[in-house]
Amino acid sequence: MENNHEHIKLTTAEISTLWKTYIQNTAVRCFYKHFLQHLQDKEIKAIVEEVMALVETVIKKIVTIFEEENFPIPKGFSDKDIDLSAPALYTDLFALSFVYRGGQVIIPHYANVLQRVTRIDLYNLFSECLYSETELHKKALNLLLSKGLNDRPPNMEYPKNVEFIQHQPSLINTWLGEKRPLNTLEITELFIEIERNAIGIILLMGLIQVTKDKEIKGYLLKGKKLAEKQVDTFDKLLKENDHFVGFPITMEVTNSIISPFSERLILFIISTSNQIAVSALADALSVSMRKDVAAHYFLIIGEVMKYGDEGLKLLIERGWMEQPPQPIDRNEFYKS
Repeated sequence: MENNHEHIKLTTAEISTLWKTYIQNTAVRCFYKHFLQHLQDKEIKAIVEEVMALVETVIKKIVTIFEEENFPIPKGFSDKDIDLSAPALYTDLFALSFVYRGGQVIIPHYANVLQRVTRIDLYNLFSECLYSETELHKKALNLLLSKGLNDRPPNMEYPKNVEFIQHQPSLINTWLGEKRPLNTLEITELFIEIERNAIGIILLMGLIQVTKDKEIKGYLLKGKKLAEKQVDTFDKLLKENDHFVGFPITMEVTNSIISPFSERLILFIISTSNQIAVSALADALSVSMRKDVAAHYFLIIGEVMKYGDEGLKLLIERGWMEQPPQPIDRNEFYKS
């Protein structure tokens, strides 16, 4: 079976998976290349080098598959989208955090991919990617812990016994003050949303600082305000139950005003982050049983989707949006 994959055409699911994985890996490769130009911490540099090697391997293997299939190789991102002579934009600690937070996104991506591919050579490729990314994520976590940098979700007293829900207050009652304490599912998702937006704020701070395009800068500033709003909203919900005491955002941006990244790459990274945000918020909403918490998620999902639509419009207007592979439009045949 494994030796005959060349006789099996790629499915639409496999094409989209390979295409998306290629584009995303070429984008993050630019960030890792920038980090490696300036990293001073030897332990952090070693991990970033490992991640970089994995990214390069994935890109090369996908190129090989596309070439074997005579399928057009996506443009993605290249050295044209990065200025290696630019000063460091972020500190070493941000580079380590970038690897760790990236793993939180990439690991579910590869796990999800395994449900979509049916060709064994592709299944083996993404299985290897999942294993390698998991190992790197564990290394990044251990290094964060050793440096005392990783924030853990709140602790709690263990329950004495199992209980069943007897009463669920209405949305009006929760707004008027009848609120049960947050459960562990809700606390966890609120914490993760705060953590995700906090790293997003740091990323945006650096990109805003070096972006010269006024329209893109305005878009990034709007994104920063939206991320700050989420941190404030979710932090307030946790504080009401004495589960959280603020979220300290360590200043991990340098004073450089020279951009290491192209405007196209900057806009793509934020647009991609926005897509991830919608999925993460939907997951949080799905486990939120307190109606006022769910209402917050509903409102924010709408705002994030609107923000994402603005970014997509900017990419398309500038001719920067690479179109995903399209099947033949047979309706055109019928018109002729």
